[in-house]
Amino acid sequence: MDISGKTAIVTGGASGLGEATVKRLTDAGANVAIFDLNEELGAKLAEQSGDRVIFQRVDVPDEESVANAISATMAKFDAIHICCNFAGIAAAAKTLGRDGPHALDLYNKVIQVNLAGTFNVLRLAAEQMAKNEPFDEYGGRGAIINTASVAAYEGQIGQAAYSASKGGIVGMTVPVARDLASLGIRVNTIVPGLIATPIFNILEEKVIRALEASVLYPKRLGNPDEVARLAMFIIENDYINGECIRIDGGIRMQAR
Repeated sequence: MDISGKTAIVTGGASGLGEATVKRLTDAGANVAIFDLNEELGAKLAEQSGDRVIFQRVDVPDEESVANAISATMAKFDAIHICCNFAGIAAAAKTLGRDGPHALDLYNKVIQVNLAGTFNVLRLAAEQMAKNEPFDEYGGRGAIINTASVAAYEGQIGQAAYSASKGGIVGMTVPVARDLASLGIRVNTIVPGLIATPIFNILEEKVIRALEASVLYPKRLGNPDEVARLAMFIIENDYINGECIRIDGGIRMQAR
């Protein structure tokens, strides 16, 4: 897919992996709709990025919230060709800890935001992608990229909810790709390892150094732009479909 002139949705686009991807997409000539709950950061990034970028306050598991943002994106840009789902939350709680069983409301919240939220956005984005005129001889109309985590495969102690939510994203990659194949819409999943997003700002330096040492090579945290560059590669390469691609420096997470 030639990104120039296409329109992309980026959930979680106000910071971290999403922000880096917004910048890459706009540099490549795309129109971008940032879907995020953080109005301050989202609006600021949109303003800095020019007329081809808009911000929509979106709660990804909320059907009405996403539908309204999709409508606003269509009204502004007339089409949607790319959907990058980076929005997500993390939570840490043991299945049975000192305070008793894992809180069910916390488990449900993580599943709703990470898994149901991802599916909610992609299904409504796909509805609009299906209306596009094909941009190649094979009927290509769009590309969807979801975001899982190495925790989908090697969840650590306390990551039951988070790993389940990310494992669900991995698990639906092929079925959704199959569902949308006849419409010319590709579906892939990026599986990041330890990426230096704002969540690491709360950690002590010694903790970060220990995390870096656990990476096979190179022994450092990844940076958001490396994930953004992978997203761009997936969008541009039409023969990548139904894949879950790890970007993690070869790390295999231990139990703790």
